[in-house]
Amino acid sequence: MALRLGDTAPDFTADTTQGSVSFHDWKGDSWAILFSHPKDFTPVCTTELGTVAKLKPEWDKRNVKPIGLSVDPVDSHISWEGDIEETQGQAVNFPMIADPDRTVADLYDMIHPNASDTMTVRSVFVIDPANKVRLILTYPASTGRNFDELLRVIDSLQLTDGYKVATPANWKDGDDVIVVPALSDEEATERFPKGFKKLKPYLRITPQPNR
Repeated sequence: MALRLGDTAPDFTADTTQGSVSFHDWKGDSWAILFSHPKDFTPVCTTELGTVAKLKPEWDKRNVKPIGLSVDPVDSHISWEGDIEETQGQAVNFPMIADPDRTVADLYDMIHPNASDTMTVRSVFVIDPANKVRLILTYPASTGRNFDELLRVIDSLQLTDGYKVATPANWKDGDDVIVVPALSDEEATERFPKGFKKLKPYLRITPQPNR
């Protein structure tokens, strides 16, 4: 059965490039981004793994742990990491899961038969500290993933978890946000001392509250 937003992310134990990992224990009270690759030594994924490694300060700032996956074995992953460091100018600094028996791929519904009977699709799962799935994205093989967008989504999730706001289209950290409709004007006035602009009864804009 396919995972859906709000589901508990399945736990698993797997071999990785950084030793055996029990997923829930490994992530602890952090956020996690789990992203899959069809196989090792693929060109688009090579650039993606280098990008994720370069973004380590951004993941750390947000309490996010990245972890990759492909159906190839650990020794293949380690060999691939040499190519990644050589071509991308950055050593891989997060674990890569070896999933040759497709246990994790099946748990997370990463095998799409109409795309390939054997290879994982290029999925992304953002998982919160309570182990709930908060974002699911699936990319085509030809299109590299946008990790700036994933950082933006995590910023939004962390902000909206702490305040009764939502983020508008193309929002970036520091932009104005939307007061959720569940709050009355009186409650909004109390919660947001910087005030809000009422464009419509259901559309009220306020400065980002944690700034």
